[in-house]
Amino acid sequence: MRDIVLGLVGVGRIGVMHAHNIAALNGVLNPEGINVRLRLTDVAADQARSVAAGLGAEFLPSMDALISSGVDGLIIATGTGTHPELIKAGVNAGVPVFCEKPVALSVTDALPVLDYIRNRQGVVQIGHQRRFDAGYLEARRAYQAGELGWIHSLRAVTCDMAPPPVEFLASSGGLFRDCSVHDFDILRWLTGQEIVEVYAKGSNNGDPAIGAVGDVDTALAVVTFDDGTVGTVSATRYNGAGHDVRLEIQGSRRSLMVGLDDKTAMASAEAGVGFPAGQPHKTFAERFDQAYRSEMEAFVELILGRHENPCTPEDAVAASRVADAAQESLITGAPVRVALKAVR
Repeated sequence: MRDIVLGLVGVGRIGVMHAHNIAALNGVLNPEGINVRLRLTDVAADQARSVAAGLGAEFLPSMDALISSGVDGLIIATGTGTHPELIKAGVNAGVPVFCEKPVALSVTDALPVLDYIRNRQGVVQIGHQRRFDAGYLEARRAYQAGELGWIHSLRAVTCDMAPPPVEFLASSGGLFRDCSVHDFDILRWLTGQEIVEVYAKGSNNGDPAIGAVGDVDTALAVVTFDDGTVGTVSATRYNGAGHDVRLEIQGSRRSLMVGLDDKTAMASAEAGVGFPAGQPHKTFAERFDQAYRSEMEAFVELILGRHENPCTPEDAVAASRVADAAQESLITGAPVRVALKAVR
C-alpha cells in the first residue's frame, strides 16, 4: 500500500468540494494499492478545522506548515490574487501543483509565473474541469475521428442560474474572464485551433449593482478561428431555468450537442414534446460533479507519473488571452485580435 499525501490550501466553496472528492479517491484508487491522505489549511482556521474533522483529514496552521509536512502534491483553491505566489511555493517545494483557474489576475501577471515554472521544471495542472466531462470528451473524439466532417459552426453556452455576490464580481475580471474562459478553453482543446479574433457585446438587465462594479450580466462573443471557422460564446448570470452549459458543434456530415440530456435547462415549445423530463442542474458543481472527480483523479495520476499534464499553465493562459480580448471588445465595441505570440 502506497500513501499519497495531498495538501489543500483554501476551503471555500470549491475547496470544500475538492476536499470531499479527495476523500472519495480511495474508493477509486484502493484496488491499485494507493492510499490518499489529505492535509489542509486556510486563513479561516475555524472553517478549515471543521472541514478537516468532518473528513478525517489533518489541519495545519499555515501554508508553510503544510508544505514542510511533506506533501506529495499541492492543491490551490484560494482567491485568484494568491495563485502566483502559491504556485511558486509548490514549485519551490518540488511537488506537482494543481491550481484552480486562472493562473493569475491577468495575462500580464501570469507570464512571469509561466517563466518561473518552466525555469524550475515545475509541474502545474490548471483546473479546467470541462476537459474531463464525458460529453466534451466524446465530442472531441468524434471530431478528431472525422465523424463530423468539417466544422462550419460552434455555439457555446454557459448560463448560471443566479449571479454570485456582487463583491465577488467586483474582483472577478468580468463575465468573459470569470465564466466564458471555460468555453474559450474547451473550444481550443476540442478543435486544436486558436481563436484569433473576438467581437463582443453585453447587457445589464438584472441587478444594477453588477453594472456599477464594471461588469455585465449577459454577453455574447463572436469568435473566429485560425482557419476562418466562426462560432459564438454566450453567457449570463440570470438563467432562472437552471444551470445550463452546452456546446453545439455542426459539421458537414453530422452535428453533436454536449449537455443535451434530461437535465438540460430548456423546454420545447412544440406540442407533445416532453423532453427533457428531468430536473435541471442548479449549480456548476452539480453539472460537473463527475468531471471534478475525474480531474482530481487525473492529478493523482500526474503525481504518480502515469499520464501527461491534462491542462498546462500555457493552456490556461491561452484561454485567458481570448477572455482578455473579449473584455476589451466589450469595452471598445470593436473586434479585437487575440495576441497569441506571447504564449510560449
